[in-house]
Amino acid sequence: MVLENRKARHNYEILETYEAGIALRGTEVKSVRQGKVDFTGSYARFEDGELWLEDLYIAPYEKGSYTNHDPRRRRKLLLHRHELNKLRGRVEQRGLTLVPLKIYFNDRGYAKVLLALARGKRDYQKKEDDKKRTLEREMEKWY
Repeated sequence: MVLENRKARHNYEILETYEAGIALRGTEVKSVRQGKVDFTGSYARFEDGELWLEDLYIAPYEKGSYTNHDPRRRRKLLLHRHELNKLRGRVEQRGLTLVPLKIYFNDRGYAKVLLALARGKRDYQKKEDDKKRTLEREMEKWY
């Protein structure tokens, strides 16, 4: 199962992607498996040498009781130390950010996040991309 952040490719220019593990609680895993995730406004940032995923909304599990999680809590991202150091150096450059593109479960059943090192697009860049996309669609339609 894959949950995709479709708006990210529209709002950001993707430079590189990284696969990271994500530390989830039991009820969060069940909600993710049901597809109840909202990427709106989510991003990753460094704090005390660790990488945290902020503002990712995972809906509370409907059958969970007092053990339910906070829907917008910070979630730790799991990467090797050399990957963290490399990313921190890149993010400190002006205008780069880490945005989640996908959440999925790998073959072993672990939850993974595909992070993108991205640069925000300007409005005119978004409009140009939309024009190119519509032209390509029309070309495919006629040929």
